[in-house]
Amino acid sequence: MSSLISNSIGILPTGALGVGFFYHLTKQLTQIDDYVYFIERRGSVSASSLRQSGKIAIATPQGIQSIPTDSILKPDLLTCYRSGFLPEVVLVCPNPDQLLNVITTLVELLVLIEEQEKLLQPVTSFPLFVFCSNGIYFQRFRQIFIEKIEEATLFGRLPDLWPSTMPQIVCRFLRGITIQTGLREGSGSETIYRPGSKGRTQIAGGDANTRERCCQILVARGGWFEEAPTSSATRLEFDKALVNLVCNLLGQIWAIDSGGNFKVLTVKDILESSHEIRMRELVYQVFRVGQMVKVYDLQEDFEVIFTQVIETCQEHADHIPSSLQWLDLNLRLGTLKPQMTPTEAWLIEPLIRYAKASGLRDAANYFQKLKAELVEKLTLAKDKNS
Repeated sequence: MSSLISNSIGILPTGALGVGFFYHLTKQLTQIDDYVYFIERRGSVSASSLRQSGKIAIATPQGIQSIPTDSILKPDLLTCYRSGFLPEVVLVCPNPDQLLNVITTLVELLVLIEEQEKLLQPVTSFPLFVFCSNGIYFQRFRQIFIEKIEEATLFGRLPDLWPSTMPQIVCRFLRGITIQTGLREGSGSETIYRPGSKGRTQIAGGDANTRERCCQILVARGGWFEEAPTSSATRLEFDKALVNLVCNLLGQIWAIDSGGNFKVLTVKDILESSHEIRMRELVYQVFRVGQMVKVYDLQEDFEVIFTQVIETCQEHADHIPSSLQWLDLNLRLGTLKPQMTPTEAWLIEPLIRYAKASGLRDAANYFQKLKAELVEKLTLAKDKNS
C-alpha cells in the first residue's frame, strides 16, 4: 500500500521547463531534499541517459552545477507507487505531444491503486496533477482521461466510479498556465539545462480545495504559483496563447529578415508601433475563434482584450521570448530545423481545428499562412547559417 508524501512535489519529466521549476522550488538549488524531485516519464530516453550519466547539469549565475541523479531522479509513477510512496503534487511538463502517454500512465496508476488497496472514499492516494506544458489542450485531454477510465471500467480493471468517486478523481486533474521558462542545450550526458527567471504559474481547473492545496504546497517551497481568477482553464489557455503567439511566433518572424539574418529581439522590440497592425490581426483572429468556442463572450470588447494582451507583454519588456532564445541557441549550435517548436504547434494546430469546426474558414487559412510564414523564415535562417 502506498501513501502520498505530504508537501512533496514531483516534476515530470526532466525537461527544460521541469528544470526551471526545480531550480526555483529548491531556492536556486540551495534546498535540495526529499520533497522536490524529478519523476521519469515511462519510456523516456533522456531520463534513461541522465540516470546512466549519474548527474544533471544546471547552469546557475555561479557556473554549471552538477547534481547526482540518485538524489533527485525517481522512477516512473507506477514504480514509485510499488515502492510505497507518491508525491502529493506532480507538475506535468513534457512536450504536449507526450501528454497522451502521461494520461495513460495516470489511468494505469488508478488501476494499480484499485488492485492493491481499493480506491477509497474520499480519494486519498492519487496525487494532484498540474499540467504545465504550453498549448491549448486541457479540455480535450481531461475528456480523454475520463474516457480511458471508463474504458478500464468496461474491461473490468476498475469498478464503476460514478457518481461519487469519479468527480473526486477528475478534480485532481489541474491546469498550470505558466510563463516559467528554461532552455536545454546539448543532448545525452552532455545536456546542460538553463533555467529562466522565476515565472508565474496560474492554477485552474479542479475545484477550489484542490487549487488552494496545490498553491499552498508550491508557494511554501518558494514557487510563484497563484490560483487563477477563473476556474476556466480554456479561457486561460486562450489568454496565454495570445501572449505566446505575439511574443514567440511573431517575434521569430520579425527576428529573421528576408536574407535569413537573425537578430535577438526583446519583448519591447517586438511591441514597437510598426508591428501593431499585425499584432492586432493575430489577436483578432484568435479572439474570433475564442468567441465561437465560447471562451470569450459574444459581448466582450475586442479592444479590451487587445489592450490586456499588450499590457501583459509590456510587463516583461526586457525579456527575450523563450522561442527566440531557442532559435538563437540552435543557430549557434548549427542544429536549427525549419519547423515549429511544440510550443507554437500546440497553439496553432488547435486554433486551426477550432476555426474549421466553427466554420471560420478565413481564420483557419490565416493560421495556416502564419504557420507557413514562420517555417519559411526558419528555413531562410537555417540556409543562411549552413
